[in-house]
Amino acid sequence: MNEHIRNFSIIAHIDHGKSTLADRMLEVTHTVEQRKMQNQILDSMELERERGITIKMQPVRMNYTVDGIVYTLNLIDTPGHIDFSYEVSRALKAVEGSILLVDATQGVQAQTFTTLDMARAQGLVIIPVVTKVDSPLARPDEVKLEIAEILDVDPDTILEVSGKTGEGVPELLEHIVRTLPAPHQERQGLLQGLLFDFEYSNHKGVIVYTRIMQGSVKKGDQLVFAISQKKFHALEVGVLSPAPTPTGVLNAGEIGYIVTGVKEAGVAHVGDTVTHHKQSAEPLPGYQKPDPVVWASVYPEDADDFDALRSALGRLQLSDSSFSYEEETSGILGRGFRSGFLGMLHLEIITERLRREFHLDLVVTTPSVTYEVDTKRGQTITVYSPPLFPDHGDVAAVREPWVNMRIITPPEYLGDIGQLLFSHEADTTATHNFGDGRTELVVEIPLRELMRNFFDELKSISSGYASISYTLGALRPADVVRLDILVAGDPVPAFTRIVSRKRAQEEGEQVVEKLHTVLPRQMFVVKIQAEAQGRIISSRTIKALRKDVTGYLYGGDITRKMKLREKQKKGKKRMAAQGKVHIPQDVFMKMMKK
Repeated sequence: MNEHIRNFSIIAHIDHGKSTLADRMLEVTHTVEQRKMQNQILDSMELERERGITIKMQPVRMNYTVDGIVYTLNLIDTPGHIDFSYEVSRALKAVEGSILLVDATQGVQAQTFTTLDMARAQGLVIIPVVTKVDSPLARPDEVKLEIAEILDVDPDTILEVSGKTGEGVPELLEHIVRTLPAPHQERQGLLQGLLFDFEYSNHKGVIVYTRIMQGSVKKGDQLVFAISQKKFHALEVGVLSPAPTPTGVLNAGEIGYIVTGVKEAGVAHVGDTVTHHKQSAEPLPGYQKPDPVVWASVYPEDADDFDALRSALGRLQLSDSSFSYEEETSGILGRGFRSGFLGMLHLEIITERLRREFHLDLVVTTPSVTYEVDTKRGQTITVYSPPLFPDHGDVAAVREPWVNMRIITPPEYLGDIGQLLFSHEADTTATHNFGDGRTELVVEIPLRELMRNFFDELKSISSGYASISYTLGALRPADVVRLDILVAGDPVPAFTRIVSRKRAQEEGEQVVEKLHTVLPRQMFVVKIQAEAQGRIISSRTIKALRKDVTGYLYGGDITRKMKLREKQKKGKKRMAAQGKVHIPQDVFMKMMKK
């Protein structure tokens, strides 16, 4: 019955222990047998376990008895990284409450605010919890005061748990049962199921994770996706405990999965509505098509792997519709794909999955953002790829995306952070004290600067204590130029990038110097140059490989040696005029790495 169902999620900053707490909940509720238990059991991907982060959302059903009544608890374990904020917002739409989890050793972090704001916007009941209280570095009383100030609650009402030892977890489960409201949706009426995530199976096709908002769905029903209008039959209906368990039916208020049998990319979308084909209901509000934030080109190291790469990208898109790709051709790298991602972590995850799951050796170009360019011919074009950026003389105006960023840091690092923000063209719009010994900065910064190693530099200068979160803002005028790298007079598109005009000289010198150290010597002299604004701004020369053509001579007239050396010199000039430099794939890999 609906009154015995509790739907909730766990929201927190990345690496605050969401998955570890979920493990203890599964143990306490005996959802998973002890002999089958493992760390991060809800994180099914090897990459998730290796990095200790949640990438894919995972719902799980648990049963817990309070006062002799068995309650059904539906938990959705959500990612903590900002790249997946839209997916998290849809998961929050599928529940009535959220556990706000804060690390007792770190306190409230920037991403906590972002996710908390989303939960409040959905009208969810918030249960504040402090975790890792067993750590010798824990300061639960201070952290409770921080949370109390944010939520305007009594610090004594904030629960304490340990995801490592299980301390406080039974009390938390009971608190969830007593505090969160049951779903109030009517069982009668047209079917509306919120699709908050999905995966792909070779045998079953697309499997969607859904919260039934109203109506019910049973095995064999003919259904339709409201956005894509793709029709399908429910081949299997069930819940995850955490393994898929067929139930045959899902009623209003329940969370489960539907096997669709669909094997096409671009059909299922997070935020879409599942409804009956013949009596289709209105789509649920809030659906958005995720727009790529970061763009990069992906090429196979071996040209023969192009078809395998295309197939692999198609397979990944079946389980992740938030990235896009289209074919492109480079004179240097051959055929590849221009791909759009939600952020730098999303790009890293997709490329790493291509390497691991499909055993592909890849060349990934320098990531870029989207620019809106007004040309002197009166045209406005959108540029996704640096090599397609117009020549210097054709550009009238450029606009680029900015982000609104929040930084929380101990005050002793403010001086170094201020210098970092200045070097990355950021504007600080507000500063105020937050909690005991914490300062919050509200910052506006170009997205391209955020990609320029900003996060790593911030962590380095703050000894890991500073945290950030950000949301995309509006387009603003940009003072940027295209930086081309020429090898033996020919531009190499894979090395082309868009940089700030004032940093063009510095970046050009850095790229040229790095390429000079990794590019093998050729049979002729090779010039490496950086060009921006129609002029060469940096140059290095690689000397030619030279063979001693007179080594076999012994004695005789010196003119014999002079003739051979002159002949060699002319040959080198001829090769320099006619020859092309072959850049090995490992050079591209070294250049892409920071």
